[in-house]
Amino acid sequence: MISNSVEETIRIGAKLGRTLKKGDCIALIGTLGSGKTILTKGIAKGLSVKDVRYVNSPSFVIIKEYKGKIPLYHFDLYRIDKSTVLDSESYEEYFYGDGVVVVEWADKIRQLLPREYIEVKLSVTGENRRRIEIKK
Repeated sequence: MISNSVEETIRIGAKLGRTLKKGDCIALIGTLGSGKTILTKGIAKGLSVKDVRYVNSPSFVIIKEYKGKIPLYHFDLYRIDKSTVLDSESYEEYFYGDGVVVVEWADKIRQLLPREYIEVKLSVTGENRRRIEIKK
């Protein structure tokens, strides 16, 4: 898919979010500024998170939780160097819990992801244009 604006990326994320169920894991892969957090806002909207304005990058705390029809657990691994950092975060209770997990920079911990996950690759193709590839 091609998105030509932030609003379109949010719509794509919302459409994806409406299809998700408990236990789903979304692995977001893309460069800085490719739209991972914006897509996550859309996913939150699709999961009926009350105020998606507050969905932002949890870069300094690694994970943020949001309440919707299904809980949303949003990981941002930009600042981690090794997957061992997640050991202290009890990541498995999130990955195999009762919510939906979205992991930004998921390629850093591919070996820790659940066996089945949805991979979303985002790439910048213009100032406001993004290519979004979803593999289930």
